Amino acid sequence: MTESLPIKFQEHLQLQNVGINITNIGFSSLTMESDKFICVREKVNDTAFVIIIDMTDPTNPIKRPITADSAIMNPTSKIIALKAAKTLQIFNIELRSRMKTYTMTEDPIFWKWVNVNTIGIVTETSVYHWSMEGESQPIKMFDRHQSLLGCQIINYRTDESLQWLLVNGIKAEEGRVVGRMQLYSVERKVSQPIEGHAAAFTQFKLEENKKSSKLFSFAVRGPQGGKLHIIEVGTPSPDNQPFQKKSIDIQFPAESPNDFPVAMQTSAKHGVIYLVTKYGYIHIFDIESGTLIYMNRISADTIFVTAPYESTSGIIGVNRKGQVLSVSIDEDNVVSYIQNILGNTELAYKIAARCNLPGADQLFVERFAQLFQSGNYSEAAKVAATAPRRILRTQQTIQQFQTVPPPANQPSPLLQYFSILLESSKLTREESIELCRPVLMQGKKQLLEKWLKEDKLDCSEQLGDLVKSRDSTLALSVYLRANIPMKVIQCFAETGQYQKIVLYAKKVNYQPDYIYYLRDIMRINPEQGTQFAQLLVQDSEPLADLTQIVDVFLEQNLVQQCTAFLLDALKNNREDQGHLQTRLLEMNLMQAPHVKVADAILSNNMFTHYDRTHIARLCEKAGLLQRALEHYTDLYDIKRVVVHTPLLNPEWLVDYFGRLPVDDCIECLKEMLQVNIRQNLQVVVQIATKYHDQLGTKQFNNELSKLLESYEAKLIIGGGREEISLERLMQEAQADIDREMQKAEAEGASEEEKAKRINNIFASKNMRAKQMHNSFGATSSLAQDCYSKCVDMNEMKSVISSKLPTPPAAFASAMPTAETTYDLMEDQHVSEEQSSRVYQKWQNRRK
Repeated sequence: MTESLPIKFQEHLQLQNVGINITNIGFSSLTMESDKFICVREKVNDTAFVIIIDMTDPTNPIKRPITADSAIMNPTSKIIALKAAKTLQIFNIELRSRMKTYTMTEDPIFWKWVNVNTIGIVTETSVYHWSMEGESQPIKMFDRHQSLLGCQIINYRTDESLQWLLVNGIKAEEGRVVGRMQLYSVERKVSQPIEGHAAAFTQFKLEENKKSSKLFSFAVRGPQGGKLHIIEVGTPSPDNQPFQKKSIDIQFPAESPNDFPVAMQTSAKHGVIYLVTKYGYIHIFDIESGTLIYMNRISADTIFVTAPYESTSGIIGVNRKGQVLSVSIDEDNVVSYIQNILGNTELAYKIAARCNLPGADQLFVERFAQLFQSGNYSEAAKVAATAPRRILRTQQTIQQFQTVPPPANQPSPLLQYFSILLESSKLTREESIELCRPVLMQGKKQLLEKWLKEDKLDCSEQLGDLVKSRDSTLALSVYLRANIPMKVIQCFAETGQYQKIVLYAKKVNYQPDYIYYLRDIMRINPEQGTQFAQLLVQDSEPLADLTQIVDVFLEQNLVQQCTAFLLDALKNNREDQGHLQTRLLEMNLMQAPHVKVADAILSNNMFTHYDRTHIARLCEKAGLLQRALEHYTDLYDIKRVVVHTPLLNPEWLVDYFGRLPVDDCIECLKEMLQVNIRQNLQVVVQIATKYHDQLGTKQFNNELSKLLESYEAKLIIGGGREEISLERLMQEAQADIDREMQKAEAEGASEEEKAKRINNIFASKNMRAKQMHNSFGATSSLAQDCYSKCVDMNEMKSVISSKLPTPPAAFASAMPTAETTYDLMEDQHVSEEQSSRVYQKWQNRRK
């Protein structure tokens, strides 16, 4: 019955069906280095070809015209090694490029890929290894033993570490085929001749050992019959028990007296040896016990080449008719076959446990129950731990151990159970929780840390919650491994690792409620809250709504911190963030301690998208009248603010009027004089004087004249304009004045004489100036009293108010008299009084 067989047998391909001539199906022309490729050399007429069959697409072979004595494909990639006499070459088929070439000094008689990078080469005298990487040449590994003389080399094997090497040959002797081997230790540099036909290396882990053992198995048929030997090579690991050497009889059918082993492969997964004989028999042995599990004939023709069948951990081979066949362990049937057909309960039990296979579940259940009932809890725990497919690792088993009271001064049976589980595997979710519960109660959190580092616990949200009640940092490790982003971020926040919240959320593509965490952090530690807020906006697009972030700052009245945050967050001056620019300025303008900050921000012109009218009103309320005027555009608002000249910088105000439209400027000047002429007159005069050319329209003069019909105004305006005309004359005649005054000083001339000489300079150049005088010809003494003592116009302006003559008491109700009415006369000869003032200016400016 097929269902009861312990193997799966499959024909993958018939080479003749894909165009391979049967004459080319043999040891000398066909190679199979792995289950990936088959390589065949053939000759059609006089043309040599190499045919490559990719076992993933076997019906579409690759055929290339190549002349070679041998061709072997790389075990994993489309790289081919070719041999022609002593010349060896390696080609990349996909890239159509030659990778390496080398010419040997003697003929290679056998070669084979021993791993994906290295080819083993056997000559008549030596063995070499040739790496396909770099520019290295073949390296001699050892000399052939004399026992191999006259042998046909049929195989070359190595262990995974390339520390144990084996040459395998056969020859006819005394009417039979004799097998000869040479086992070589790279470390010890010694060889051992062995009689044998087929061999293999494997890694096998005994149940009681922590590490795998390196085993060498070989089969031989001698005059006394067949033997399979399994031995450990090298020195066992210090923590391991040595593998006990096995020597097992190989039974050959009576009808095949000349049969002998031709190939061997091992399965580390299942712990078995596949042995193939010349007459097509397969023998499957258990490595640990040496027990024969199954033997049968799988091919009527010789299987001349084999390789590991990776997908099932079996063996694949080609026979002389071109059948590509594989044999593997049937995982569903092998245990029940061993138990029921072979009657070997112990072997069935061991293989089920070792390979995690079904078929012996009841054996484990019964053995566990027997041991538990007898009080042998340690052995019962081992049974539960090794039972296949975790059939006994259940909540029920845990509860059974929990019911047993712990012996005095000894660990409880439950902890013994978990300890055994930890030695061999990772705990399940339920086991992890049940183990950690008592360990945490005993305060042994260092054990949890150890198990986490060793990846022995199945981390879950429930386990994290359990641990969190004792240690948030340790719980964080659990949540991270369990991939519970919400709980991870909570732990980051609780442990003060705020910066990691953003990094972690980005890494796992999780979107937490950043505002919730920001609010929580800000309440506890504003400084760290500010840093966290900055992390949220460091990318081109913020991770949280900026308006909500600002709300969190202001909930704690953190205006200063919020200002620093927004100055950075809004630095790109984006139009869509105009409302936040407004809010930034607003929060500072509305609180007296921060008004200067708002003023500084506005002075830097950092932002241009805020609500200017709203900010202008706030500036006005906060006393920042200049900022208010800079923002107001409505004339009504401007007039309301501009009249408060004592609160405005005069120079700035004069410049400000230069930016206003003419009509608005006139209206503002009128408003300033109407509201408080004495307070605002001086600056109005300055503005009117500076912008006379722009404002000097008939309308302006008429309007201004009505407002300036005052004693003070005429004196100030007239005197100011007279002084300006003198300043211009001084600039034009500066060189002549300097030269003449130096000469006068050298001669010891008096001040009166010096003033006359200056007057002569102006007369000689026919220079004219403006003069203030009344109808009697008397000039105003204001300029003489005030202006002559000023170094420049700025100083002149500062003393006007202090020297201003007091108007008559009847000024408000009567027109000024002729004696007090002065007018400005244009284009007058420079008077001696004016020349005297020029001298005073010249002298003052030298100090």
